Amino acid sequence: MNDKRRRLTRLTVTAMLAAAALAMSFFERLLTAGLPLPPGVKPGFSNIAVLFACAAVGLPCALFIVVIKAGFAFLTAGATAGFLSLCGGLLSVLTMFALLKLKRERLTYAGISVCSAVAHNIGQLGAASLLAGSALYLSWLPVLLVSGAVFGAVTGVILNVVMPALTNVRFLR
Repeated sequence: MNDKRRRLTRLTVTAMLAAAALAMSFFERLLTAGLPLPPGVKPGFSNIAVLFACAAVGLPCALFIVVIKAGFAFLTAGATAGFLSLCGGLLSVLTMFALLKLKRERLTYAGISVCSAVAHNIGQLGAASLLAGSALYLSWLPVLLVSGAVFGAVTGVILNVVMPALTNVRFLR
């Protein structure tokens, strides 16, 4: 495949993954609105698209999706939500990328997803503490670590199941 076509394919896949992540974020908000979840706890379904992007397309694609997701949060929930989304998303993607660089036989997508979900929560709590000028938000860390591990495992298992069907995109690297 020539370089121009490869770049166009990469751009197209990135746009489709960003759209999928936004759709999953929107669906997640609808789904969790009626559930008795603690504040800040979400399943993180859109991270399926982000982890797939990081694994199959590369770090720039995953970073682009995080920025798009943060922009969506900014537009739909305000500047603070956008900032928290960006901080959590960046730490999450950098964690994904670092773990994907390790020997893949030792780590499953579920394990990487758990670690990145926990990193996302730490990034958001750190950003909230920075904005508030107080470490008070860090008291919420145990709740978000447990929920991040649980929901990270769920999204990771989903990616483990669908990844074999999506492997034909690996030529993008």
